[in-house]
Parts: sequence; structure tokens; C-alpha cells
Amino acid sequence: PQVKEQKSWLAILLVSCLRTYASSTSKPNILLMMADDLGLGDVGCYGNDTLRTPNIDQLAKEGVKLTQHIAAAPLCTPSRAAFLTGRYPIRSGMGSSTKQRILYWTGGSGGLPTNETTFARILQQQGYTTALIGKWHQGMNCESHSDHCHHPLNHGFDYFYGMPFTLVNECQSTENRQLNALVQAKYWLYSQIIALTVLTLLIGKLTGLFLVKWKAIICFALCGFLFFISWFSSYGFVKYWNCILLRNHDISEQPMKLEKATSNVLKEAVSFIERNKHGPFLLFVSFLHVHTPLITTEKFLGKSRHGLYGDNVEEMDWMVGRILDAIDKEGLKNNTFTYFTSDHGGHLEAQKQNTQLGGWNGIYKGGKGMGGWEGGIRVPGIFRWPGVLPADTVINEPTSLMDIYHTVAHLAAGIMPQDRVIDGRNLMPLLQGKVQHSEHEFMFHYCGLYLHAVRWHQKDSAALWKAHYTTPIFQPDGTGACYRSGLCSCFGEDVTHHDPPLLFDLSSDPAEIKPLSPATEPLFDTVISRIERAVQEHRQTLTPVPQQLSGYNNVWKPWLQPCCGTFPFCWCDKEGDSHQELL
Repeated sequence: PQVKEQKSWLAILLVSCLRTYASSTSKPNILLMMADDLGLGDVGCYGNDTLRTPNIDQLAKEGVKLTQHIAAAPLCTPSRAAFLTGRYPIRSGMGSSTKQRILYWTGGSGGLPTNETTFARILQQQGYTTALIGKWHQGMNCESHSDHCHHPLNHGFDYFYGMPFTLVNECQSTENRQLNALVQAKYWLYSQIIALTVLTLLIGKLTGLFLVKWKAIICFALCGFLFFISWFSSYGFVKYWNCILLRNHDISEQPMKLEKATSNVLKEAVSFIERNKHGPFLLFVSFLHVHTPLITTEKFLGKSRHGLYGDNVEEMDWMVGRILDAIDKEGLKNNTFTYFTSDHGGHLEAQKQNTQLGGWNGIYKGGKGMGGWEGGIRVPGIFRWPGVLPADTVINEPTSLMDIYHTVAHLAAGIMPQDRVIDGRNLMPLLQGKVQHSEHEFMFHYCGLYLHAVRWHQKDSAALWKAHYTTPIFQPDGTGACYRSGLCSCFGEDVTHHDPPLLFDLSSDPAEIKPLSPATEPLFDTVISRIERAVQEHRQTLTPVPQQLSGYNNVWKPWLQPCCGTFPFCWCDKEGDSHQELL
């Protein structure tokens, strides 16, 4: 019996060794998880001691935590485009020169161009089974309601389940409108003025106070009605046009049932892992959490110390734990490269009365929508790969969400595109401790198409310089956010241009509180001169491309609207009660 027991233990040890060897030599599974609007300061392992995020914290304890992980844009559409392509949004046409800096409609023609190569496409070509579960927000169609030119399946994903758009308040109710709220308010005002004018003319005509022809009144009323229809046909039905659920190309719910969203996303992620446990697979879980309207299940309501937003964060952390449990259950932990992040900083202006509905960005100034300030672009960056990456490790070097592109392509032995500039870098040497410094010397921080700031990681110095050319004007002044407009602007009267630029040394002033000057920093002129030279070199690498967020591309087009019925009667529920409850 003792001999048998020894052989049994030897067999177990041998299998364990073989698995460890295989995990370091074969292509790993890749699990990417991205939160929506999560602030850096919302996570326990980044300093929050009042929100419970045990699963994300444990992930950091078992792997590598980056403290200077930077999004390429402060809003979801351009940031995610950069993440998927490894390129600044300005290179793919996913930056914007207008105030509309994200895709506004599922029925619009803008989106991630078909000639862009995503990391999903590279991994698909290397034999990976690829899936996106959750939020897309990179467009749908170009010329017809079913050409799917921007669809995830046309960008390297074998399977898609989720929202082609993003959560907005209109998905839940019309009380607190979010989609282009200021424009909607103006349209309502104009419509009311027109209606009041028509009513006044009508009363005047009937009472003889005005000498106006009936033809003029009818013509004015008709024009007013057409104006109302032209905007209300889109903004009045956001819930039906944008809040839809897709399974591959098919619409499953229109409008989507928000109360089932958490369970459905989690079920699909776990199911994909179970179906593809023999790998290799790429699973990109793009959470709908923690974007407003903060859809949270009853199990987590009222459980946090930070209201509905805190409840939503803690529910998302629980989802992360369930997904990691599925990886463990299938014995895939040691052969899975796992990553967690957020698409940009927390939304400071997301409020309802005195209740905060957006995230916290820790010590960092600014938030969502602000392309230069750290609070808008510094995000969590956590990696785990047992046996390959060290555990409980912190790296303070500048890195980018765009680096994931090069990193996962390297892990899959993929071939990088040679006909374009790739701005991301392979993080593996840095994560494994083989090098001590990031490959990024300069990082360019855009707000739309406007360059707001530049970061210089000086190789021969401990200094980390950051120059701000443009900063938003906070409303009210000194509040650190743009509460009046709901989101800070990138240009025009709402920003301040700095000449010379505001200069900070992030190594000693990460909160960007004390701008340097020639009087306080002897190297001021030298640093500014070097950064400006880098900007000129960077601009020489840019080429003109079609603007995907132009006025034409970003307007609702009925003929492009996905519809599961006969347009405009678009509603269905193909999911029914078949979803498996995981809560």
C-alpha cells in the first residue's frame, strides 16, 4: 500500500510539473476584463479601504499591479478603439474634433474601420477561439442595417454576446436624460417655443388680433412638427434604438431587460470558458458595470458604504470572482494570462441631486472626459499568470492600455501589422522583471483630436515630466470637474491654453498640484524644448484618415438601425426565461 501511495504522489507531482512546464511553453489562454468608468481610487488594492473588492485585490496579490497604467483617451469609444488596435485613436479616425467624442447611435455609420487589425484578429489567425462578452461601442453598420461592417465578428471575434452600444440612463427611464443631454434640452426648448408661437398665432387669428393667413399658420405648424419629428424620432426612443442585446448578429432583446443583464453576461462568460477549456482561447469580458444607470441586482443593493455606485462596484468585483472561479474549476489558472483594467477614469460629474453616481480617482486630478489630467486617464492595470509572472509585485513605470495589443500578440506568437504604426509595447519583459524600465519614453494625451498633454519618461533621470498644453475650465471654478455641462470639453471657450505649458514632475507630484516654472526648475526650458521636439516627431507619423465620429457618421440613420421586427416596430425577447440564474 505504501508503494502505491508513493507512486500516486509521484504521479500527481509529475502531472503538476508537466502542467507548469506546458503553461510556460504553450500558448496561454487569455482573459481580459475591462470595467466601464471605474475610477482608480475605487479599488481596494489601489488604496480604497471603504469599498470591498476582494476578488480584484486577490488578483493583484497573485500577480503584478501597475500604478501608472494609462488609457489612450478619457472616453469609452476612443479608449476602447486604442485598446483593440494598439494605436492612438487619432490614427484610426476614432478621435473627434467636435463635442461628440463617442458613438451616439447603434444606427449610425461611424465605427472601428474595417482596415484596422485588432488583437482578436491576430489571435484568431493563430488558432485562438475568440469571444467578446459585454459592451462593444465600436459601431455596427456602414451602408445598410445588416452589413455589420463594424461588428465584433468582423473584427476578429468568433463569438459576441452583449450590447453593441453602452448603458445610458435612457435604457432605464427618461427622467434623467444622458445621451447628448444639453442638445436634447435645446431641442425641447425650441419645440416648445414653436408650439407656443403656433398657439399664439392661432388664437390671434380666431380672435382677430392678428392679420395672418391660415396658410402661413399651417405652414409654420407643419415646419415645427417636422422639426420635432426629426429629433424626437431618435432621442425619444433611445431605449429601443440603442439599448439592445445581441448574440452574434442576431438581436436577442430589444429593448434589453436590464434586470437580467448581470446574470446573462456572467452566464455567457462562464459558459464560454467551459466550452473552450481545451483552448487556446481569448475571452474579452467588457463589463457593463459601473456605468450609469448602475444596474444592480437586489443581492447587492444597499450593501456598500457608498450608495448605488458602491453597490455596483462590489457586484462587479463579485462577477470578477465568479469568472476567476470558472477558470480555476477547469484547471486553467496556470495557463491563463489574466488582465483587469478600466477604459478610463471615474465620472466625477455623474450625480443625481446630492448623490454621487460616478467613481473616485484617488489623489489624481480630473476624471472621465479630461484628456490631460491623470484622473481621466490613469486606470487599474492588474496581471496574473502563475509560474510566469511574479506574485504580489508592484511596477511604477508608465504603461498604456495600448500595450495589451502587442503583449497578447507576442504571447500568441502572432504577426504584427507591418504597414502601420503600433503605439503599444510588449509588456512581458517588464512584467517578468527582465527589464526595469518601460519602453515608453513619450506618451501623448489626447482629448478628441486635440493634444492636451505629453508625458516624458526621462531614461537617465528619476524625473517623470508631464507638460499640459491645454486644460479644461472647471465649472464652478476650483471644483475639479465640469458639473454645469456634465463633461469637460476639449476645445473652444471651455479650455485654457498654456504657453509655456504647465509642467509637473509626476515622480514627486503625482497629483499635479504644483506646476513648475523656470524659477523653481532649472531644467524647465530644456524639458519643454525636448517635449516639443517629440511632439513634432510624433505628428510626422500621423496620416489623414476618415473621421468616424464626424457629424454625418454620428447621426442616427433609420436605414442603419438594427431592428428585430419591422421597422419602426422594433421589439423582441428571444432570451425569454431561458437564462440561467447565477446570483
